[in-house]
Amino acid sequence: MNARVSPDANSRPSSRSAMGHEGRVDHQPAFVLHSYAWRETSLIVEMLSRDFGRMATVARGAKRPTSHFRGILMPFSPLAVSWSGRSELKTLVRAEWQGGLTPLRGEGLLAAFYMNELLVRLLPRADAHPGLFASYVQSLAALAAQDAASERALRCFELDLLRDLGVAPSFQCCADGEPIDPGGWYQVDGQHGLQRSVDSSDPDRLRGLAVIALAKRDLSDPSIVAAVQPLLRRLIGYHLEGKPLNARRVLADLRAL
Repeated sequence: MNARVSPDANSRPSSRSAMGHEGRVDHQPAFVLHSYAWRETSLIVEMLSRDFGRMATVARGAKRPTSHFRGILMPFSPLAVSWSGRSELKTLVRAEWQGGLTPLRGEGLLAAFYMNELLVRLLPRADAHPGLFASYVQSLAALAAQDAASERALRCFELDLLRDLGVAPSFQCCADGEPIDPGGWYQVDGQHGLQRSVDSSDPDRLRGLAVIALAKRDLSDPSIVAAVQPLLRRLIGYHLEGKPLNARRVLADLRAL
C-alpha cells in the first residue's frame, strides 16, 4: 500500500510503530533535499521525511541505466520511500513517485532550492519535525502557484524552521517580559532576543504590530510579510554563522541581470 504525501501531522504513525525489523521503514512520505555521487554507480541522498526528519540514505546502483531509482530521486517530487539499516546512513530500498504537486519554475524553483539548502544546513538528522514537513509541502504548493502567496509561504517556512529548531525568540513579549506595544518599535538578534528599539537607523526594526503577527503566525498582510523578511533573514544568517547560502546568491545574481 502506497502512502500519499500529506501535510496532516495528526494522522502520522509514531516513529516507533513505523520502524520494523532490522530498522526497516516502508512507504514513508519524503522529499529529496540533495544528492551527490558515491562510488561509481551510487548516490548519497539527503531526504526530508515526515516521521523521521532529515535522513541520509545510499541509493546503491542509482546511476546505472537500469536502476529503478533512475528519474525518481529528484528534488520537490513527492515520494514514498523505504529504507533499512540501523546506522546513520540508511540503505534506500525503494522510492515511488506520488504526484500531486505542480512543477516549480523560475524564482519559485530557486526559492525551493533555498528551502532545501536551509534544511540541509540547519536541520539535525533523524529528528522528527512533522509540523515542519507540513509547512514544507504547503510552501512548495504556494511557490508552484507563483502568486502573491509565494512570499508569505516562504516567510512562514522560515519562521516555522526557526521555531522547530528552538532558536526563534519569543514574539509574545520582550526578553525582559515587557508586553508588546502595537505602535512601538522592536529589534531582534540571536543572542538577546526581542527588545525595544532605540535606534531609529536600524533597517530591520519592526513595529509591534508585526511582532504580534509573528507571534500568531499571521502573515496575511503583505506589508507585514515585507517588514519581517530582513529580520528572519538576519536570524537565519546568525545560525548559519555568517556562511552564505548558494541559492540566495544565485537568486540575487539573477535579479541583478
